[in-house]
Amino acid sequence: MPEIEYILSFLLLGSVIGFVAGLLGVGGGGIMVPVLTTIFLHQGVPVDKVVHLALGTSLASIVFTSLSSLLAHHAKGGVIWPIVRQMAVGVLIGAFSATFIAASLSSLYLTIFFSLFMAYVSVQMFMDKKSSKDKPGAMELFLGGTGIGAISALVSIGGASLTIPFLVNRQIDIKQAIGTSAAIGLPISVAGTLGYVINGWSHTSVDGLTFGFIYLPAVLLISIVGFISAPYGARLAHHLPVPILKKIFSIMLILLSIKMLHSIVY
Repeated sequence: MPEIEYILSFLLLGSVIGFVAGLLGVGGGGIMVPVLTTIFLHQGVPVDKVVHLALGTSLASIVFTSLSSLLAHHAKGGVIWPIVRQMAVGVLIGAFSATFIAASLSSLYLTIFFSLFMAYVSVQMFMDKKSSKDKPGAMELFLGGTGIGAISALVSIGGASLTIPFLVNRQIDIKQAIGTSAAIGLPISVAGTLGYVINGWSHTSVDGLTFGFIYLPAVLLISIVGFISAPYGARLAHHLPVPILKKIFSIMLILLSIKMLHSIVY
């Protein structure tokens, strides 16, 4: 089992991730991956595999926070299930396939990709751009789901940073887009977790409670408190100025990505 300071770190991280997942509809990978990378480096995980372990552990944790957020938004009628069903197949294919790409890349390249992607997401979130595109058809939802699933697995996010703009730009109400993205985050995290377990199986250490690229103690601790805190964020999402919160969140993503890049390079 991990030492007490790491247990407390995982619990604190989980409470923040769950709340943010419910509030903004994001799985929290943008926060989890940089923080987990720092923790794992302190635990002595080799640099060449530390980002892989952070990505896999983050996605596995998102399974439970996504489920909790999904249920909370569904209870408020915030999930458009026809869209979820049409995107689900593409999401599963994209997320699972992308883990094979991630496993073949070095920690440095994964970190650079992660940091650049988070910079892009942060700018888009801060600008809060909108368009007047028509509501998406079945093929567009499938292809969109495939792309969202693939990128999400590569950077270990629940897909909300991609799904929410995708849906809002196609005339979907922002609050329904948040709820629907929470539902889409579940198949992304399940498929991605399975892929990181399979691709990292040679690194499995039962004594260290590591299965593939999944560190089980972190997943359990983050998930337990995240599952509890997510509904509180979901309730506040219907009362707080979400666009303003997204701007604050985008700045935080940039800072965490810079910190992660610095940890790997130096």
